[in-house]
Parts: sequence; structure tokens; C-alpha cells
Amino acid sequence: MSLPVIKKQLRIAHIHVADQHNKGDVAIVLAVQELLDQTFPGCLIEDFPVEVLKNYEANTLSRLNQSDLIVLGGGGIFYSYFLPFDLKIIKALKTPLIILGVGYIREVGAKALNQKQKESLVHLIKKATRVGVRENYTKKFLVKLGLAAQKIKVIGDPATLLKESKPRNFPLSNKLKIGFNLNYSGWLGFGKWREDILKAYQEVAAYFLKEYGAAGVDFFYLKHHPGEANIYPELKIKGLRVVDLKPAEQKYIYGQLDLVIGMMLHAGVMAFGAGTPEINVAYDLRNRNFAKFIGCPELVVELSDLQHGQLLRMVKRVIKEREYYRAKFVKEKNKINKRHQEFLREVGRLV
Repeated sequence: MSLPVIKKQLRIAHIHVADQHNKGDVAIVLAVQELLDQTFPGCLIEDFPVEVLKNYEANTLSRLNQSDLIVLGGGGIFYSYFLPFDLKIIKALKTPLIILGVGYIREVGAKALNQKQKESLVHLIKKATRVGVRENYTKKFLVKLGLAAQKIKVIGDPATLLKESKPRNFPLSNKLKIGFNLNYSGWLGFGKWREDILKAYQEVAAYFLKEYGAAGVDFFYLKHHPGEANIYPELKIKGLRVVDLKPAEQKYIYGQLDLVIGMMLHAGVMAFGAGTPEINVAYDLRNRNFAKFIGCPELVVELSDLQHGQLLRMVKRVIKEREYYRAKFVKEKNKINKRHQEFLREVGRLV
């Protein structure tokens, strides 16, 4: 099923997280714009940071309204860090607004959104012409706010569909290849769980060294944020290779691994999109809900279970069943691709 071909050259305002340090945020922007380019060939895309929805600014509003389409997303934009949005600017938008692959974020230990933040979300969703969220939990959250369930489509995370690109000068062996990722990008709860997390990861590395020997396994650290340079040396895994490439190249490397153990949501998303089995250490509701969305809720280990050896038990299971998970991931990714195409086909009818 191919995307619709729109002959008119469109001007699209793309509102998104503008963080260039977080590889997951960059991957989402690239993936969304790839989809837009496929759907609207030759479109002119102008980037806007999500903060433009927080503060009314007349010149910015004018630029938004001069576009043919406004696209918000994807990523964790329904987040206390960005909310509340400004009701005045939402009300003043005249150009059709679509929400594409957006998710709700609530980290372990974080407070629920306050009334003002929720109210701004309700106004935003009501303003949007089409709404596509990345997993079922976000939809349930929005429905609880009183929004119409039929308006909110669950389409998946656009980053799963990011095109891969083989990097130059990054040779890989025929050994078993295990990837690790930690969340050290500003999550305040890391300190509380630090020792449990590091110990659990070290137990996994020790297990593979015992089973395969140093000559039979390679370890990789999958870096998603500069802040992680302050933590991954603490893993003390000998020979750990750091992968810090452009998102499309990073995703290619994910696809060459046998297993990924990660914390950052998009470590799991990119591994899934590349067809590589992944286990996520859940520091946020979104980790659990992504696993549920792809039909693999078992691929999440709770922070409270790390000290009980749950990560190593899960690793032993998944590495034995990795071909099963590879096949399942391909099927689930195809479903996500179909949902995005159907959603964008509807958007194409708006313009």
C-alpha cells in the first residue's frame, strides 16, 4: 500500500522537540519529515520548536497560519516540561493542524499533570483536525480528560519507520553482539536506582562472557545523549564499543545486534524498528506502554525488580528466543507502517 501522491507543493509547518542532543528526538523529526516528503513530494517544511505553543507571539502565529498544513509531532510532547500550552495561540491557529505520533510522558516518581496543563491539552486536541498518538496509553489518558475516543487514532511511533543508513568505517564481527543503553539525560530518579541498574547490567555482561568467552561476544554502548558519557564508563565492561552515530546510521547498527538492553525509550524503539530483540528497563510509563503496544509486555523489567535478578533472567530467555522476536517485530512494524499510511492518506484529503 503506497502513500498518496499529492501534486500541489505544500508549505508545512512542523512543530517538534528541538533538542539536538537527544538522538531519539532527532530520529523522530527525521522520520516524520521522511513520511511527509513521501506523502507530499516537493513539500517545503519549516521547523518550529514545540515552545512556540507555550507563548503567544504574533509573528510566529502569522508564519504558522501562512502554511498549508501544521504538523505537531511526534515524540513525548504531552509532557509536564512543555505544558501548559497557550490557549490564545491554539485558538488563533487557522491552518489545519494534525498531531502525528505524539505520546504522554510521566517518569517514575513524577507528579501528575495539573489542571491548567490538562486543560491546554484538551484545547489542543479539540483544535486538531486529525490526531494520531504513538500507543494506547496516551489515547486512554486523553479519553480520561473527556476527549472523544473516535477522534484519537493509535498509529505508533514514527521513529520505528526511520530509514537506515550503513555507516562507513564501523566494522562488525561475526560474534554475538549485545548492546546496552542507560538513561542519563536528566531523569532525576537515576540516582535512587543507580547501583541496582549498574549491577544488573554488569551481571548481564558477566553472563555472556562466561557463556561465550571474550572471543565470542562483543559489547556495545548505544549512546543517545551526551550526558551518558558520565555514566557508561561506570559499567566497567571491558572492550565496550561506543556507538554514537547519526540516527539513521545508529539504527543500522541496532539492526546488526543480537540483543539490546536499554532505558531510553528510543533505544527500544530503534531496536524494534531495526528488527532486533530489545529489553527495556522501565523508568517511565512510556517504556511499559511501548512494550504493550508491540504486543510484548514481557520485554520490560521494572526498576524494583533489578535487585532480584529479573533483568538477567529476561536476557537468558530472550537471547534463546531472538529469532521469534525478530519475526514478531517485523510483523508489528508492518502494522505501524500501514497505520501511518492510512493516517496520512486521510491528511492528504485535507489539502
